[in-house]
Amino acid sequence: MSFPVAAFISTNRILVSRGFAIAFFLLLLVTESAQEGSIVSAILFLSGLVLVGIATVGRLWCSLYISGYKNFELITSGPYSVTRNPAYFFFFLGFTGIGLSTETVTLSLGFVLAFAFVYPIIIRREERFLQDKFGRTFSDYCARTPRFFPNLRAFHEPERYVVNPRQFRRTMGDVLWFVWLVGVIELVEALHEYHILEPLLRLP
Repeated sequence: MSFPVAAFISTNRILVSRGFAIAFFLLLLVTESAQEGSIVSAILFLSGLVLVGIATVGRLWCSLYISGYKNFELITSGPYSVTRNPAYFFFFLGFTGIGLSTETVTLSLGFVLAFAFVYPIIIRREERFLQDKFGRTFSDYCARTPRFFPNLRAFHEPERYVVNPRQFRRTMGDVLWFVWLVGVIELVEALHEYHILEPLLRLP
């Protein structure tokens, strides 16, 4: 990826995410699953629900640990003991789950590819910031903790942990949008089923 594109993505994450959300919603309105009503459709949807559920709980778990500490203290316990980027790992699961909830393999693969294109850039940028801020402490953390896919054998957590409840409450809305999106997908599917909206394309 060229440097200007990478720089734009890393500094405009929210704008890129909103643009993707709008594009996804418009695509959702004009497409439907070619597997609708089949066992494949049911398997895809249920798999998506499972991933969305895991992602929602996982993101809440991460928020519990990071709320009030982000950019001020290096968190290395709980979910951060098994991967340096647990929030993004659970986001990946939720993102994939949303794709599967559309009951199409096409959109599911599209979501995975979109994540693989955008988020490694964001992760590298954030890790450069942490390296500059925490220095050797962060280097040691990197040496024992994988960047993305969890190493469950490295898990550890404290017996007690101080949480900022106000900050945690503020992050809950950002976490629950996975669930809301599944609701939107089902609403659009119902609009198609009752011919209120006519899909233009059937996706495999």
